[in-house]
Amino acid sequence: MQIQPVILSGGSGTRLWPLSREQHPKQLLPLTGEFSLLQDTARRLNGFAAAEVAAPLVVCNEEYRFITAEQLRAAGRPAAALILEPAGRNTAPALALAALAALAALAALAALAARDGKAADVGLKPDLHDPILLVMPADHVVTDRAAFQRAMAEGAARAAEGAVVAFGIVPERAETGYGYIRAGEAVGAGGARRLLAFVEKPDRAMAEAYVASGAYSWNSGIFMLRASAWLAALARHRPDIMAACEQAFAGSRRDDVFLRVDKAAFLACPADSIDYAVMEKLPGDAEGGIAAMVVPMAAGWSDVGAWDALWQVLEKDADGNVARGDVLLHDSRGTLAYADGRMVACVGVENLVVVETPDAVMVAHKDRTQEVKHVVARLRADGRAQVQAHRKVHRPWGWYDSVDCGERFQVKRIVVKPGASLSLQMHHHRAEHWVVVRGTARVTRGEETFLVAENESTYIPIGMKHRLENPGMVPLEIIEVQSGGYLGEDDIVRLEDVFGRV
Repeated sequence: MQIQPVILSGGSGTRLWPLSREQHPKQLLPLTGEFSLLQDTARRLNGFAAAEVAAPLVVCNEEYRFITAEQLRAAGRPAAALILEPAGRNTAPALALAALAALAALAALAALAARDGKAADVGLKPDLHDPILLVMPADHVVTDRAAFQRAMAEGAARAAEGAVVAFGIVPERAETGYGYIRAGEAVGAGGARRLLAFVEKPDRAMAEAYVASGAYSWNSGIFMLRASAWLAALARHRPDIMAACEQAFAGSRRDDVFLRVDKAAFLACPADSIDYAVMEKLPGDAEGGIAAMVVPMAAGWSDVGAWDALWQVLEKDADGNVARGDVLLHDSRGTLAYADGRMVACVGVENLVVVETPDAVMVAHKDRTQEVKHVVARLRADGRAQVQAHRKVHRPWGWYDSVDCGERFQVKRIVVKPGASLSLQMHHHRAEHWVVVRGTARVTRGEETFLVAENESTYIPIGMKHRLENPGMVPLEIIEVQSGGYLGEDDIVRLEDVFGRV
């Protein structure tokens, strides 16, 4: 049985600001341990013995495609392809693109098999033509991998029969922040049940009634289904989305691991979620011929939708506090304190969330962390940089940290990976002074190329084409001092770029 993981990694996680930013969202952050949420999602399949698990297909935003690819590689689960969305259109179009990509990839393999005289063998294996998709959001937490994999094995068996399978989280409490799934009679002995309805987020009394009945579970947003089943259901219930996605995929082009769909066609696609577009309609669609089922799962799941949800899943001290980073707590209870750079000290506080980053500090009552999104909206309306990116910005060649800035100057710490190269570029409004503090730099300046060793420096005048490279085996670290009338990142004219950036 062939399982094709599909990781949906397009969200921005604004309620986890200031750690989560639009260009570095929560799925790329190591919120619960050594690995990021994206890496944990991919590693969740390690040791899954119920089926052969293919390399994941990942749907993500083009802005953070390089760090997404690098994190998956570092986690030992490199992507088969990163499908790049020109703009967010929610999960239903994202899954359509992934299903089309999975079928196209297997069709190409079948064509190769036919060329090599193995077509008969391929024809006997339907999974090689129509894989079972395991659809997972990239930003969830699952603490019990064994329980997760048991649920996936049951889901795969039902999906192989043609069903669309949702995974319902066995509720631990009456939660008003989640949608619910209502289940019917059992199907077989593995725990699967008929899916009767999706229910919107309830009020407190209704949530308590749902939990007491035993017939409802939280909607996890995790699904399992054959690629053809999803495309058929989408074509039936949202033919406009299906048509736009087919057109966008037909105009796609492959660039290494990145798959770029046709931008104009995808921008014309309506936005909708998997739930609204298809899943809510399946239980009442007897003529559609697609069964909808739910498999219950008790695996320590959380969608980590806000800071209070993160507090719930992390280990606490005797006073119910969670501390990450350089944190000092005195006479405090029920508090989450997260220090990203500087020391954070909390004295005599209760039920607070305190999050420090190099460019922002956020303090909120734990019961009101959902309202952080209003702060993000205010920042966006005011054009503040803190909503877009961290002070430390990741690039495919390494990273830079804007350590200081003022009128007509900016200071950056730049680290370039061994063997990596920045683009050949020029600036209209700024000059740059580079001081090498570790490693050796190869510098192109105008028509000359030369090496700059540790404790040496060079100068790039305004309008001069230039490139910075690391020819060595250790990271190259430089201090860059920019000076000029305009220092924005959009004052970069790329003349050549090995990463294909415009």
